[in-house]
Amino acid sequence: MNIRSLTRGDGVVIGAAVLLLIASFLGLYSVKDAPDSLELPNLWGSGPVVLGVVLAGIIGAALIVVARGLPQPKKVAGLDLGQLGIAFTIFAAWSALGNVFDPASGVDNVGGGSDGPDLGMGLILALVATLVMAAAAVATPLVPALKGSLVPAARPAAPQPYGGQPQGGYGYPGAQQQPYGGQPGQPGQPGPSFGGQPQPGQPQAAQPQAPQQAQAQPAGDFSPFWFAVPVPRPLFGEDGSPTPIAELAPGTWYLAVEQRGANLVAQTQDGRRGVLQDSSGIQRG
Repeated sequence: MNIRSLTRGDGVVIGAAVLLLIASFLGLYSVKDAPDSLELPNLWGSGPVVLGVVLAGIIGAALIVVARGLPQPKKVAGLDLGQLGIAFTIFAAWSALGNVFDPASGVDNVGGGSDGPDLGMGLILALVATLVMAAAAVATPLVPALKGSLVPAARPAAPQPYGGQPQGGYGYPGAQQQPYGGQPGQPGQPGPSFGGQPQPGQPQAAQPQAPQQAQAQPAGDFSPFWFAVPVPRPLFGEDGSPTPIAELAPGTWYLAVEQRGANLVAQTQDGRRGVLQDSSGIQRG
């Protein structure tokens, strides 16, 4: 699962599920002037409330979060997990509303009062939690503010040239060059340095510099950069195969190493390279 693919709407659903779980341990009913010996049940003491409100709401929230975090959509009985989760949250809110209208169902003469018991704090919080949960689950695909990423992707460090040496390493521009096949140069002992410029007092040999410069710079002045995709997108093989070799997930940074027309050649974190045919809306690092 990719946690970075969760949206703000998913965060609201998770928060509502936590509130529902807390509410399940609070009172289902409340009775005025109830004696100390009277023990009122919580939401787990009522079968219809547990099945129709508590478990349905928690299961719906879990299905929504799992469906969002999976790289490939999963289906159960022909329904997407996210759609099934939304249906569970709506059913939980509907069931909570029905229990609020009939709080004294299954209880006779609790406390001996003629008016029966009142709504308990657990049932009231359960109604609020399921209503918020269902509203967030339905509105997330429709409201742009809820579709934003819940966990912002960390911006990567400036990428090194693809295939180059680390800064300050051997062969890096500006690093002190060592003589080829010898010891480091001493003052007053100039010598040729491999891949570098001749030192003062040394005869300059003609060397073909143009091919080396052509190899050092990518074609078309392309510079590798980090990017993230807004939605899951397939990565196809460089051989032109129609079968994707990987799927780029939102919230993860990938390295673009080459550009071929309108397509990007990307490298995944495990070293696989492929062609990203749809680069619209990507976020550059």
